[in-house]
Amino acid sequence: MTTDRAAAFHMADIRNKRPTRRRAVAVGELKAGPVAYPLIVERRLPKGDALVMAEVAGLQGAKLASALMPLCHPLPLELVRVRCEPVPERHAIRVYCECATEARTGVEMEALAGVNAALLTLYDLSKPVEPALGIDGIRLLFKEGGKSGLWLHPDGMSDAERDHYRPRDMVRLHGVPCAVITLSDRASRGEYEDRSGPVLVEGLRKLGASVDHIEVLPDGIDPLAERLRSLAAHGVRICLCTGGTGLGPHDVTPEALRLVADRRVEGLAEMFRSESAKHTPLAWLSRADVVQVGRMLVFALPGSPRAAQQGMDILSPLLAHALAMVDGEPHA
Repeated sequence: MTTDRAAAFHMADIRNKRPTRRRAVAVGELKAGPVAYPLIVERRLPKGDALVMAEVAGLQGAKLASALMPLCHPLPLELVRVRCEPVPERHAIRVYCECATEARTGVEMEALAGVNAALLTLYDLSKPVEPALGIDGIRLLFKEGGKSGLWLHPDGMSDAERDHYRPRDMVRLHGVPCAVITLSDRASRGEYEDRSGPVLVEGLRKLGASVDHIEVLPDGIDPLAERLRSLAAHGVRICLCTGGTGLGPHDVTPEALRLVADRRVEGLAEMFRSESAKHTPLAWLSRADVVQVGRMLVFALPGSPRAAQQGMDILSPLLAHALAMVDGEPHA
């Protein structure tokens, strides 16, 4: 009988994910009842001030999440805030835990661990005066960050919760005319299917953009330069090019961009390389470039589907703001 079997569980491998700013808020309630509730809010429980102790316990619970849950990644939390709000009409204490960091994975479990620790502490300090306590409604309120952006619980939030925490999503490209151009000799001849262009098209449409120009062109400077001038003249605001940014003899997409550029946007190109290097050190070999042609921003991205997806994840939070700057709108 062999005992060499694969484990039935594993910690998620997040090494190839890019660190991004993450935030999560969780919530739950202690059903204290008419006897314990006034003693909690008036801070007269026999064991002491339950509200202060619950906030301390929530902080500790959030920091210990990975110790409590074996497959939870340990994270260097940059923010933990625990808040206890009395709810007189239900004789309840509503507990919130907000966690934030910059990491490769989210902080949902830390926020939930903080809420649970705070609620259990409230329970522990209240049970001498009321054993019939209840803990209810523990859930994630929302989370931000990562490639998925903002996620809101289907049960929603109250206006007060929304005003207090102000969940932030990336700014969308509602109806902005965009184009995607794949640069490849073989794909233009039909020798293989373009898989990078559709990734960019899907990413732009998820942001609400209107992508009516989807093309495959052969490698070369003049055809691309001519097409970019035409797209800019027809009101396209963002053009994502994929392919032709390497060191090969036919990789000339950056040269085409520079031929038609009114000005270069070096910062975005360098940011793309720097953030891509968090996925792979080969990113430093890319000649990815960003230029402005009239009122159109043109991005030259690598040609693999994986690089195209990573490019969308990196650039999506910045595209709408970049267009606003081109149009002379105030900085957000």
